[in-house]
Amino acid sequence: MAKQNMVILYGTWTIPYVKRVELTLKVKDLRNKSPMLLKLNPIHKKVPVLVHNGKAITESLVIIEYIDETWKTGPRILPQDPYKRSQIRIWASYIQQVNEAMVMVLKTIGEAQENAIKEVSEKVKLLEAGLKGLFPDGIPSVDEYSKNVTLLDLVILANLGGYEAQEGVLGVKIIDSEKTPLIVSCITALIELPAVKESWMPDEKVVAFLKFFRENALNSAAA
Repeated sequence: MAKQNMVILYGTWTIPYVKRVELTLKVKDLRNKSPMLLKLNPIHKKVPVLVHNGKAITESLVIIEYIDETWKTGPRILPQDPYKRSQIRIWASYIQQVNEAMVMVLKTIGEAQENAIKEVSEKVKLLEAGLKGLFPDGIPSVDEYSKNVTLLDLVILANLGGYEAQEGVLGVKIIDSEKTPLIVSCITALIELPAVKESWMPDEKVVAFLKFFRENALNSAAA
């Protein structure tokens, strides 16, 4: 493969911001066009970092847009229509708030956790309402997603795709088919994409990591 096509992604699968970039590379089918490496980077203090032709790009959302603009193969991650593109960006950025609230649920117990659950539930409810506006005819099918996956879809999958594992660790349902049918439908359809399915982590591995993360966070808080 030509040297000018070299792409290296530094990160680890446990970080959603890394996972969303990895999913973008797979959906764009770059794994067959560029030598890639997914590994923990001991030098950079922040991941993900995408290195393309020796130039480093940081911040997951910036990286995804860079990939979309640099490689025209596969689906366009950002719509051509300016208004649709702006809405996709807004809700993709909003999921950062959802993720931060979800992390607080994992790191806390008692009243603090109850407050965190209430906060994340409200944020997820708002996201569900946002999806209704974006997809008035319902979430796309697997076949439709195979031709058109957006930035928002990838961010939802990377950040919320492990909701069943989180439920198993916490014993609390925040995302389910009754309360958040569009979010669940989106995740379910995206996981069926071949590019996603081949690299999707089994629930038991995600559960083990979340238990480890929660135990360390609670121990640190108690120290």
